[in-house]
Amino acid sequence: MWLVLTHWGFTREPFSRTQNECYNFVYMKLFFTRKSFLIVALIAVVLVGGFQYNKSRTSSKVVYQTPAESDPYVRFEMEAYDKITKNYWSAPNQYDLSNFFKLAVEKAGGVNVTLATSTRSATAEMLAEAFKNATSTEAKKDLALNVVSLVLYNLQPVGRNGLLSQAQETAFRENVSNINPSKDLYQNLGLEKGATPKEITQAYEEKAAVLEKATSTEAKAELKTVSYAHSVLNNSNSKQLYDEAKIEPTVFSRVMGHTLYLYLNKISPTTLREFALSVDSASTTPELDSMILDLRSNAGGSLDFLQHFLGIFIGQNQYAFDLFHQGNYDVQRTAQPKFDQLARFKDIAILTDSMTQSTAELTTATFKKFNLASVVGTPTRGWGTVENTYPLETDIDPANKYLLLLVNNVTLRDDNQSIEGQGVEPDININDALWKSKLKDYFNSPSLIKALSESANKPPIQ
Repeated sequence: MWLVLTHWGFTREPFSRTQNECYNFVYMKLFFTRKSFLIVALIAVVLVGGFQYNKSRTSSKVVYQTPAESDPYVRFEMEAYDKITKNYWSAPNQYDLSNFFKLAVEKAGGVNVTLATSTRSATAEMLAEAFKNATSTEAKKDLALNVVSLVLYNLQPVGRNGLLSQAQETAFRENVSNINPSKDLYQNLGLEKGATPKEITQAYEEKAAVLEKATSTEAKAELKTVSYAHSVLNNSNSKQLYDEAKIEPTVFSRVMGHTLYLYLNKISPTTLREFALSVDSASTTPELDSMILDLRSNAGGSLDFLQHFLGIFIGQNQYAFDLFHQGNYDVQRTAQPKFDQLARFKDIAILTDSMTQSTAELTTATFKKFNLASVVGTPTRGWGTVENTYPLETDIDPANKYLLLLVNNVTLRDDNQSIEGQGVEPDININDALWKSKLKDYFNSPSLIKALSESANKPPIQ
């Protein structure tokens, strides 16, 4: 974080004429009484102290790292420069950040600029010259925003870093939390929020009866929408989550023979709770011996999910995985005790496809590494990055605050190679013509083998 350094200079300057006259008047009164002397002395101390403090405040001076940063637009750029240097996943000596800023200035400003050296101070000087050519406050703001945006976009992986406004950051957080403020499941059924289960079922049946008779593409799409709304609001657990925070369910379960099938369509703050509820609900089903974790098309979510999720399988405070940041491997440990009801599932399969990404990829790699599950499907997407937001304190726009979205870590797969750009390889690739015959080499449960044969090459079940 860029720091503004301040210095309060307590001076020893002579008093003003007005003050001297004041003290002459006080001196004339000193002969009256000793008590008067003490009172006057106290007043004098207060006056001197107040004068010195106020004088120091008016002489305060802000000190910047370079003279060029007295310009708020340069300061905005250099704050971004510093935050990238500190928080970006790759070590500063592995890329030329100063040259990134030079190229961005030339692209955004349409002019050639000179960068004396690849140092922080030279970068600030170059930026100061660039902002001198901007003809207005609005032009300077646009140049500042465009330069930072271009720098971030071109950092590896390209397009994964960016500059966000506060509204965009809110949308980013809501997406991670699985909240869509523009979506209203009650409205999809023609109901007000908080409708009773009876009202929900009645509204769904009435709408479905009409839509099922229609043959248009729009009617079929609407039927899918109202069916989904009904499935969410007709379940007491998912209805409670939606009523409280508009969070939609992320776990969908069903029993397939002796196999518990769980489709995780994304990872949100409620996924672990939903998973545990699904396992608990299945606890009364006899003879369950295996599980399918379907992570196909799972775009991931909050990284700390895996520390909790892995913990319920192997126990608390166990090694979980490493994060790679600027040459260092940061060990992450599990954060939940074992969930005893999982002990019955001796065989576990994870289903993946080319759209399994981010935390879902790391979950796949970790379970594969610990021999907790075998993977069936196709290679995952290869989006093995961890992002976070970093606010910029320098104000260049009264209407907006800005944040950097930065890749601050990269994740590793089961062979300790980077997930980024490579993905996680399945144990059984369903593109192989003989993939079904290989299932028995990895799984013992006849029920699981049958369920995988029937579901692994079909869309996820909701």
